[in-house]
Amino acid sequence: MRRDTLTNVHSDKLFEQVYDYVLERIRRREWKEHEKLPSIRALAAEFQIHRLTVLKAYQLLKQNNKVYVKDKSGYYVQPNSSLPYDVQQDPIVSAYVHDSSLSEIHQVDAVYQFSKALLDPNLLPNRYFSEYVKRVFDLYPKVLGTYSTTQGDVELREALCRYVTDRYFVDLTKDEIMITSGSQEAIDLLARVMVKPRDTVLVERPTYSPAIDVFRRQGANIVSIDIHPVGYDLERLEELMQKYKPRLFYLNPTFHNPTGYTIPEEQRKRIVDLAAEYQCILIEDDSCPDIYFGQEPPPPFFAYDTAGYTIYIRSFSKYIAPGLSIAMIACRPSIITYLIKAKSLSDNGAPLLNQKIFLHYFFSERMQQHMGKLRTALSIRRDIMEEELSETGWEWSSPTGGFNLWIKLPESMPIDRLLGQSMAESITFVPGTIFDPLREMKTWIRMSYSYLNEIQLREGLQRFIRLSRTITSS
Repeated sequence: MRRDTLTNVHSDKLFEQVYDYVLERIRRREWKEHEKLPSIRALAAEFQIHRLTVLKAYQLLKQNNKVYVKDKSGYYVQPNSSLPYDVQQDPIVSAYVHDSSLSEIHQVDAVYQFSKALLDPNLLPNRYFSEYVKRVFDLYPKVLGTYSTTQGDVELREALCRYVTDRYFVDLTKDEIMITSGSQEAIDLLARVMVKPRDTVLVERPTYSPAIDVFRRQGANIVSIDIHPVGYDLERLEELMQKYKPRLFYLNPTFHNPTGYTIPEEQRKRIVDLAAEYQCILIEDDSCPDIYFGQEPPPPFFAYDTAGYTIYIRSFSKYIAPGLSIAMIACRPSIITYLIKAKSLSDNGAPLLNQKIFLHYFFSERMQQHMGKLRTALSIRRDIMEEELSETGWEWSSPTGGFNLWIKLPESMPIDRLLGQSMAESITFVPGTIFDPLREMKTWIRMSYSYLNEIQLREGLQRFIRLSRTITSS
């Protein structure tokens, strides 16, 4: 950043450019953790600006936990505020503490994949699915020669609109729905449209790690609220909203990834009210509400929102047809307009063939009946995992739906060593630090019971437990 880039703007914006300049150097590790920053006087002299401008930038950096102050000494770089610019070349074992290496772990070719929160392909009605693929070509013979609209196929949006309104009794139109290629694209589009540098984004701790990466890429200040088996501390949540005035709150309240927790109904209503009071947009990521064991979960936040502060992401990828990668965004038309513009810069819409196949496959009577079989199969697999882990002394809360167990290991367990040796034994899991915005949850891991069959589950867990005991005793 040259001096004239600071002086050729309105003075009210100078402190923002100083803020960005300092933060970028911290992120690139030019100024490392606990290293002293240039004094206010020195930085003001370098850029030929008033010292109060630098002080304002430093105070905002301190407020956003990027720097800290030592009395009568100055400002210093806060740990965990830099970006992982190629610090370690091993993206899985060594760098997972610094990086979100979820995708790298998923790419590991292992026999026992406890890292994939996806459905076992053998649990899907694959022959039935192939029949629908043929039917789609009969119904739409020109489908391969036709683009979808950027917003998504009208027929599918109409069907999804009926599905959501009938199920949750909300006021929604097809024009308030957009189709995306999975929930991750939805999060990315929303971040690009709604988040600018220095905006505060509130997230759960832990949370879906690609969301952390997307918001950080936009230059957001990430603030976290702990999620517990019984929900959030609502007093703490309101304190954070008062203090930081977050632009967004990204949350995954139903069979939460990675913990499996579900936010109770009374909290959902209160949080919708808080969002309206503090003008904070809720981005609700609802990835598997149909995978419940026993009682159906509460309606989504979106169903309680009459003021338009909730953006609803509904994904169907994990348990309907991962290969189709279909999700929807439901929100106010004014936001949809900007999402269409953002999406048009990258593609012309989700593939039309995928949308048509999903339309006829998901809404078929047979597929809806198959949901009950999926719930039974996955509840059995959850029980198997809990049974095998029952003698370890490890801690977890039994999920009432979803795909994962969130497990607390002993403090003495070296997770990096456990991960490395597990992969050598063709076993994968996801370390908790990947899901933690603060990168501190070093004794937690996520293990998914959804991807392996029952025999593989038992075999893999028994091997993993033996390996963990070997590591602990050595």
